[in-house]
Amino acid sequence: MSTPDLEARSLVKRFGAYTAVDTLSFSVARGSFFSILGPSGCGKTTLLRMIAGFIAPDEGDILIGGNSMADVAPNRRPVNMVFQQLALFPMMSVGENVAFGLARRGVARAERVKKSAEMLERVGLGGAGHKAVDELSGGQRQRVAIARSLVLEPTLLLLDEPLGALDLKLREHMKIELKQLQAAFGTTFVYITHDQSEALVLSDHVGVMNKGRFEQLGTPQELYYSPATPFVAGFVGSNNKIAGRAKSVQGGIVELESAEGWSIHAQAHGAIAAGAAVEAFVRPEVASLGRTSSELPAGHPQYAATVESLLFDGANSAVLVREQKSRFEFRIALPQTGRFADLKVGEALQFGFDPARAVCFPVAGSPSA
Repeated sequence: MSTPDLEARSLVKRFGAYTAVDTLSFSVARGSFFSILGPSGCGKTTLLRMIAGFIAPDEGDILIGGNSMADVAPNRRPVNMVFQQLALFPMMSVGENVAFGLARRGVARAERVKKSAEMLERVGLGGAGHKAVDELSGGQRQRVAIARSLVLEPTLLLLDEPLGALDLKLREHMKIELKQLQAAFGTTFVYITHDQSEALVLSDHVGVMNKGRFEQLGTPQELYYSPATPFVAGFVGSNNKIAGRAKSVQGGIVELESAEGWSIHAQAHGAIAAGAAVEAFVRPEVASLGRTSSELPAGHPQYAATVESLLFDGANSAVLVREQKSRFEFRIALPQTGRFADLKVGEALQFGFDPARAVCFPVAGSPSA
């Protein structure tokens, strides 16, 4: 088994009484795309700055390529960074920007011109070396920033929310480009983001960070389909969250009753006893919708509802319904066939979902089985 390109061992970073990174350990395989996903203030940027060497951990160690980075200065680490603000030099040409780090290393001019041109070719900007930075589009400038980092052949490329300043359409385009660039170069990417879509689309593995710790490490599919904690279930992807008490638990299926009196069934995650406070998560796309009960899959619990609001977004369109008895608002993804394109606010409907595709967690501190 090859040595990981990055390994963190029991990292701790405190700022006064506040612990920004709390005993964090993980490794990143060589040549992979690893994302650190979490909300603002969770510690992800602090973690990235420790990897880069801009701040030192209070405890623990960071290994890059199997070598400890303790007391290794940022400019001596086999690491480069791409920031949201790309910090390209406007007074330099595109080629000079890419070659800047090589010049700092003392590489001869002919060699750095050659390497700069080769790198621009590899990122799809062949022949653009003579251009001024302000002649490029936002996506092209992004590629120049990446080329400037990759020309130095780092073991790790660290990216701190690099797409955050781009407009939506360009951001979607650059997600695909970044993934293709990483695959083409084989350089290990460590990517910081609060955008779950970026993390899921780009990554081989994702660490979901909360309050200085990883709540779950796994593939995008594992995080989405098998969340390990309520935080991951609520943070990764869209979810309907239903809180209440466990009326019964049979065969791993919890019957939950909400405070409003709505009873649903969901797969238990962890030990749950009858009477315990619980919360269930149901993704909008696992629910089925019908104008009559006969249109829903047989054998699943069914609920009567009325249409509260229509949320048209092309392939991501959804409907908000209110469950008839509890008045609970529930989001359901609409099929892309256009079958429910004529729904009207106030219309009566039936909906249901497979309990095995909903997940139920005990609330921290509640009694367990």
